Amino acid sequence: MRKERVGFAVCGSFCTHEAVLRALEKVTASYETVIPIVSENAAFTDTRFGTSDDLLERLEELTGHDVLCDIPSVEPIGPKKLLDVLVIAPATGNTLAKLAAGITDTTVTMAAKAHLRNGGPVVIAMASNDGLSAGAKNIGELLVRKNYYFVPFGQDDFRKKPCSLVADFQLLPETIEAALRGEQLQPILLR
Repeated sequence: MRKERVGFAVCGSFCTHEAVLRALEKVTASYETVIPIVSENAAFTDTRFGTSDDLLERLEELTGHDVLCDIPSVEPIGPKKLLDVLVIAPATGNTLAKLAAGITDTTVTMAAKAHLRNGGPVVIAMASNDGLSAGAKNIGELLVRKNYYFVPFGQDDFRKKPCSLVADFQLLPETIEAALRGEQLQPILLR
């Protein structure tokens, strides 16, 4: 088991939660410490894809840790140097926009800000319906910033959702390993 401490932050994109949880299973099989973090929307919103209680329970089962779901619980990540890498999966277009603009008003954006103060890597596994439209500038902004690493991504349904981008969540473990070495996993754009 690897000793690096992983923060695993889950945002809204509810339709991707099953794929994210499968990726988390691989991460918890490799890393001794995985701390679950959820956005307020993920923590308190029930959808046709499942209940928030079920999501929180599964995250706690997989990681063996209580879920952090408010700003005060994640703020110590920075000062106490609690993580070696922070994963945001799925990272919604809303979260990407806030990170690009430096807005820290959610649990996940505060976790990122706190972690980045120590120069640690942030791994982005995006799921955004507007990634090739309104969200493109935010993706571009984060691609050129130090300490941000993207799970390779591509269009998930170019016919029905031509602006939608989603990460290949199966590549999350390899992206984490590369980010810990200070490298971007390539190729970043998938077909």
